Amino acid sequence: MKLVKHLANLGYGSRKEMMALIRNGRITDAAGGELDFDTTIAHKELRYDGKPLDPDASAVVMLNKPLGFTCSTKDPGRIVYDILPMRFRFRKPPVSPIGRLDRDTTGLLLFTADGNFLHRVISPKSNVPKVYEATLARPLTGGEATIFASGTMMLESETKPLLPAELVVTGEKTARLTLHEGRYHQVRRMFAAVGNHVDALHRAAVGGLTLGDLPEGQWRELDAQEVAKVILS
Repeated sequence: MKLVKHLANLGYGSRKEMMALIRNGRITDAAGGELDFDTTIAHKELRYDGKPLDPDASAVVMLNKPLGFTCSTKDPGRIVYDILPMRFRFRKPPVSPIGRLDRDTTGLLLFTADGNFLHRVISPKSNVPKVYEATLARPLTGGEATIFASGTMMLESETKPLLPAELVVTGEKTARLTLHEGRYHQVRRMFAAVGNHVDALHRAAVGGLTLGDLPEGQWRELDAQEVAKVILS
C-alpha cells in the first residue's frame, strides 16, 4: 500500500493532509530519511515527527477499561474510544472491540482492525475462556458452582442452556467465574438466576492473557506472544 493511503487509513488525516506532511518532511523512515508519496515501507520503520506510528491494522490493543465507559460509539455518555487516540475513530478498516464490557464492568478489553482475528476470538468454536471476578450483594450459598457447571442452566427468555462454567469461591461475597461463551450480561444474569446480585464485575483474563501491570484507563499494543495467548489458552 502506498504511503499516503496507509497514513490516511490509520486516521492521521485526509490523503491531501498526508501529502502535505510528507512534502514537509514530517513523515520519515526510522533513520530520519525523507520519503516520497508513493514509497512502500514497513509500518514499523515509519516515523511521524520522529515518533513511531500507531499500531497497524493487524495489531491487537489491550485496554484496562475503567468503570462508567461503554463500548458503543452511539452512546451519548463516556465511551471507550474516548480513552484511545482520537485517530482510532477514523481508521479504515475500523478498530473494533473484541467482545464487549458493559458500563458497569471493568477490566480487560481487546481491540483490533483485523476482522479475521476478531471472529476467531468470539467464535463459539474457538472456546476462548473469559475470566470474571464478581463481588455480590449477598453471601454465596454453596450450590452455585454445581448449577453453573451443569450445562443445563437456562437464562430467562432463552431456549438454549448455558455451556458449563467454572465458579471458584474467593470469599463470602466474591467469586471467580470462567465462561466459554459470551451472552448478553451473562454473568449478571447467571447470579440473578440463583437469587443474587452482582455489585461489581471485573474481567481479569481472556484466554491465557491477563492485564498484568497495565494501569486502569491505559492501553497498549500486544506483542505476538501475547496475541497467541488469547487463542492458545
